[in-house]
Amino acid sequence: MDSSTTILHSPRTVGPSERPPGHDVEEILRSYGELIQRSKLGWTEHLRLRRLLGTGGQGQVYLSERRGSDGFTLPVALKFFSPERFEGERDYVEAMRRMAQVGCHVSKIQHDNLLDVYNFIERNRVRILEMEWVDGYDLDILLTPAMLERARQQVSWERWEYINNVIVTRGPVRPRLKPGMAVALLHEVLAGLAALHREGIVHGDIKPSNIMVKRTGHPKIIDIGSAVELSNLPPQRTCTPQYAAPEILEREDVSPRSDLASVGYVLVEALSGRPLFAGIKDYAAMLEAKRTLPQRLEKVVPPEVRDSELLMTICRRLTSPDPMLRYGSAEEAITCEDGLAEFERTLVRGDLASEYENEMRVWLEELD
Repeated sequence: MDSSTTILHSPRTVGPSERPPGHDVEEILRSYGELIQRSKLGWTEHLRLRRLLGTGGQGQVYLSERRGSDGFTLPVALKFFSPERFEGERDYVEAMRRMAQVGCHVSKIQHDNLLDVYNFIERNRVRILEMEWVDGYDLDILLTPAMLERARQQVSWERWEYINNVIVTRGPVRPRLKPGMAVALLHEVLAGLAALHREGIVHGDIKPSNIMVKRTGHPKIIDIGSAVELSNLPPQRTCTPQYAAPEILEREDVSPRSDLASVGYVLVEALSGRPLFAGIKDYAAMLEAKRTLPQRLEKVVPPEVRDSELLMTICRRLTSPDPMLRYGSAEEAITCEDGLAEFERTLVRGDLASEYENEMRVWLEELD
């Protein structure tokens, strides 16, 4: 071929690998600039149901998975609110509107001992609460004979003795937490309630199954389905009678102090290893059992609890049938001179305290 020959090439598309350096980045950069200048964005969110987590009077809760870009997945919990207990759609919609307001309020609190709320969704007129999935066990499941037996089979004899002396041991009906561990857990529950109460919200359904213990050892209050704003009380409220304060059962009088009574019942059950009001179906009998509990307390709790005057005072004040004789607030129940923090200080002074959060974390690891 001589130097005067001209070769003509047919036009063709330049492949991505042959484009000038930075060409693709320039396109993405233009998209980036356009996106950040917009006032709103929208995209489709896909949630895949994995398994049923629980069923209650308000509906069902599923473990789900939120999917994003580039392989991102986030486990979330979805609570589907059933319309079954409502007389009509108007009542359901009004109740869900209140639920959305409470959920929005709770989502802004951002407290370590409260469940994170992500969204409130409507699909085919059914309302769904999207919230944090807590990896761990609720207190009701954690304190069962089967779980204690699982721990015994997993650990050495020396470790088993330590668990029984510091964390949990057998009770008359179900396992009971040792005093230091029980108080440490309920201290954090009260801290979460204090954050709710400061915002004018009452949880309304504190019970063992609504206290999740994360694998980090931290407890979290879950299920805000019964929570109410004191400034906007609904005409009807739900509760679990065994853990509801007497004034709620008598006259539906809900207040921050009614949450304290529920905490008291959970604390006494955790310390004693026996349900306090199981099997009582009659409301009058239930009320009588709750009114007399402070007087019967010495027969309910084990000797190591009876031997602590301060711990007995804490239990009596929390479970007092008269709301005015309980602590003035969840924060006061922690910080006052006969509160939970003072009991924890007595353990430290007596060289009886432990790193309870870490103890719980290690125990949960041993259960797997």
